[in-house]
Amino acid sequence: MVIEMSFTIEKSKAEQACKILKEQDIDAWFVWVRETSQMADPVLELILGGDLTWQSALIFTEDEKIAIVGNFDKDGVESKGIYDTIIPYTASIREELVKQLTRKDPKKIAINYSMNDVAADGLSVGMHMLLQDYLKNTPYLNRLMSAENHIQKLRGRKTAEEVSRIRKAVKITEDIFERATKFVKVGQTEIEIYDFFHRCMNDLKVISAWDVDHCPAVDAGPYKQFGHTGPTDNKTKNGHLLHFDFGVKYKGYCSDIQRMFFFGDTKDIPSEVQDAFETVRDGIQAAAKWIRPGAVGYEVDNIARDFVKAAGYEEYQHALGHQLGRLAHDGGTLLGPKWERYGESPMGVVEVGNVFTLEFYVTTEHYGQVSLEEDILITRQGCEFLSKPQEELICIN
Repeated sequence: MVIEMSFTIEKSKAEQACKILKEQDIDAWFVWVRETSQMADPVLELILGGDLTWQSALIFTEDEKIAIVGNFDKDGVESKGIYDTIIPYTASIREELVKQLTRKDPKKIAINYSMNDVAADGLSVGMHMLLQDYLKNTPYLNRLMSAENHIQKLRGRKTAEEVSRIRKAVKITEDIFERATKFVKVGQTEIEIYDFFHRCMNDLKVISAWDVDHCPAVDAGPYKQFGHTGPTDNKTKNGHLLHFDFGVKYKGYCSDIQRMFFFGDTKDIPSEVQDAFETVRDGIQAAAKWIRPGAVGYEVDNIARDFVKAAGYEEYQHALGHQLGRLAHDGGTLLGPKWERYGESPMGVVEVGNVFTLEFYVTTEHYGQVSLEEDILITRQGCEFLSKPQEELICIN
């Protein structure tokens, strides 16, 4: 794994954060943290690229980026070159915090809480209570609001460098899948195949995009339920399917791709398997052709969901797509149904620069589930596939 030390992305995202404030009619964005090695706000990796120890305030306005940090953190923050004003303290942050807020006098102050988006919900209850105490005799206590929309736009609008890193992560993932076509065979356990993927990741100096215990997910045959479970001693068999859900993290950015293999010749593929595969493949393409800037998340999901039901299958039990970036599930607008569990996320709007997955499954009667997942970039015209869509089952003889 390559350690990024130039902080070019963090600098560009910090600048982007200031520009989005004006667009959102917000006067200040306030990131309020402590001991981030234990309790890290998800936004820190975007606008700091490191940890903070004591109570720390990162304040963004349209024209200034301010960091109030413990005196032992000052030099480290200063060396990154991200913040315009860096103010150290020793005994208490309260006085300097109120002083800087008074100097800027913001009327709307966005802080990091959200009922809908975990990536925008980094402010702990304890830190919120501390903040209320520090601001109780100031006008700023009643000016606090959720930073959800601001954070969603900041995470979602990928810069050129962010997109470049995601492209590379996708390319590495596809290279490993290609290696897998020459490795997998009948009689292997899921664990053996899983271990092969990890040897490939070590060789290519990348790490898994999510929890290592189920990245990749390796699902052999009709009886393994797809999901967030690790590999087993279950063995591959002739005439059975093999499913992967796999992604890597390259220089802090993730891919997330699903692929389907079949053990046998093309002519041996059962019709119910072929029909299911074509339904998933073509449903993803239908959603990709429809998605565009300005679309609402649930509208995109409806395209694929209606496609599946029209083909005679039960609808899939998850969202069609999530955003991809620093994390495999990167928050923001969700391409999902209007289910209570998703809150307001499916009502979000698709924007240029967003990177989404498109994924769903259908279930066959005798061969288990068939599932694919592709990665796309939203462009002004619609979308661009970052992954090369799987057009046919990968047959292993």
